[in-house]
Amino acid sequence: MTSKAYANAVDASAQQGGRRNFIINGAMQVAQRGTSATGITSNGYYTVDRWVSQTSGATNNMSQEELTVGQTDLPSQFRYFLRNAVTTGNNYAGVLQAIEDVRTVSNETVTVSFYAKGTNPGGGDVDVRVRQWFGVGGSTQVDLFETIVLTSNWTRYELQFDLPSIAGKTIADGNYIQLAFIQPAGDNSTDAWTLDITGVQLEVGSVATPFEHRSYGEELALCQRYYQSSYNTGVSPGSSVDEFAGSNGGQGVYHAFGTNVSGGVASSIGSFVTQMRTRPTVTVYDHSGNSGKITTFDSGSSPTANQSYNAVRQSQRQIIVRTYQSSIFGFEYLYEADAEL
Repeated sequence: MTSKAYANAVDASAQQGGRRNFIINGAMQVAQRGTSATGITSNGYYTVDRWVSQTSGATNNMSQEELTVGQTDLPSQFRYFLRNAVTTGNNYAGVLQAIEDVRTVSNETVTVSFYAKGTNPGGGDVDVRVRQWFGVGGSTQVDLFETIVLTSNWTRYELQFDLPSIAGKTIADGNYIQLAFIQPAGDNSTDAWTLDITGVQLEVGSVATPFEHRSYGEELALCQRYYQSSYNTGVSPGSSVDEFAGSNGGQGVYHAFGTNVSGGVASSIGSFVTQMRTRPTVTVYDHSGNSGKITTFDSGSSPTANQSYNAVRQSQRQIIVRTYQSSIFGFEYLYEADAEL
């Protein structure tokens, strides 16, 4: 395995055709859940899509940042980067992405390339780890890593990893490869440190090709297979919204209307914008941001927030919300659907 700063562009003839990059949202364009999260103390998805905050005993802030116009130490095609800022360190902290289907890169050399800068009191070290999870429940793990040294300037890194064969292994839905950028084990620094990263690519082969840029629309659709919400992109689920006006207006509010249900059933049936990876976990919100609640309307169309519903049903394609309340003329809600690995 080797690493080096990127110097010369790879000859175009060396590039592979088709989609080369296994990483989704490697240019950090899409942030459906919101653009920033502070005080993170547990593993989870918080801002930039498909990138998990992983932490143990540390506190960190995670955000989508916009690059300075005219910046000269990074290609001009990049607009955003992910910042993971550890405010209080302890065991470890970092970011990672899980990639579906270990079959496609079994017994292959893969190359990881990316742009990064930052600080780390442990000498600037960051472990770049490629992990294979397979077996029932992902019980077996292959963990390969290379350590890089961050600097205060944007630098392109290229790393090669030789993944083993999975012959004889039990491969099931949910098995995956994981690419992680983690504070080195044993560092255990209590000091603050920061990782800025963008242009992340994982491809088959021993040659790092130029970053595969995809349009925002393509990247968003890929992300929505794993997570989507009816809120506008960048508006955190649970925000107070107005579907027609105001700073949080124009949200994707789902409606169910009828003529005074009088104890009958009012239902809203909607389709997800992209078929999801698997049946998702769904959270419903009213327009005031209350979780697990809907907004109902009376005969004068006056909205009442914080109302209960009776059932929510979902498949990979659809969401159905149903209420049996009497004397309402309809209801509305927003949702988020999570089918992450």
